[in-house]
Amino acid sequence: MRALRILLIVAVILGGLFVVADRVAVHFAEGEVADRLRTQEGLASTPDVSIEGFPFLTQVAGGELDDVRVGMKDYEADTGTGGQKIRIDDLEANMRGVAFSGDYSSATATTASGTASITYAELLKTAASEETELPLGITAKVVGLSDGGNGKIKVDVKVSALQQPVSVLSTVTVEGDTVRVHADSVPSFGGVQAAENEVRSITDFEQKIEGLPGGIKLDKVQAAQNGVDITVKGSNVQLAG
Repeated sequence: MRALRILLIVAVILGGLFVVADRVAVHFAEGEVADRLRTQEGLASTPDVSIEGFPFLTQVAGGELDDVRVGMKDYEADTGTGGQKIRIDDLEANMRGVAFSGDYSSATATTASGTASITYAELLKTAASEETELPLGITAKVVGLSDGGNGKIKVDVKVSALQQPVSVLSTVTVEGDTVRVHADSVPSFGGVQAAENEVRSITDFEQKIEGLPGGIKLDKVQAAQNGVDITVKGSNVQLAG
């Protein structure tokens, strides 16, 4: 009976040591992946990397991690226009089936899915172009974006002949690497008659978003309270290397 008790104590101690070693190893790996991802993507700050699943060491032995979660703040994506950038807030991605090299110099996920957000203020930089001239010498330009409710964006247009901006509800969609904002109906600018294409040249706009981490792509977009919420996805996504 005493021998059995001793055996149980030893088993508990060894199990505890294994858990400690496993957690130390996963913490080290998370740091390595985060550092390499920061270097590879040229990030201003180190991303959050969380390797899920237990035990970690058995995943290492198999050469593949089941689930790796990555979070980035204020990621600057390319716009495809003269080196201009657009800031993406709270970019989070869930990587599945991550194969990696022994020194973590390369890591590739079989699939990835996640979310991101762009504030209306950031998106407004795209819409707020130069004033556009309409008939009778009237000019107009987009001056504000906000939540229009029911998944719509409210676009405010300042017209030179009016004291108050004209508002129009718009639908936001994703086509490939581009976010598009399209007015549901053409507004009237104080009774000024203008061709639909002239009005839409003011109210409608698009924003290309390229160069997301690891080659992930835009999937869907929805208007929200403080900006647009985007879902992203990808395959063979490169975390490092």
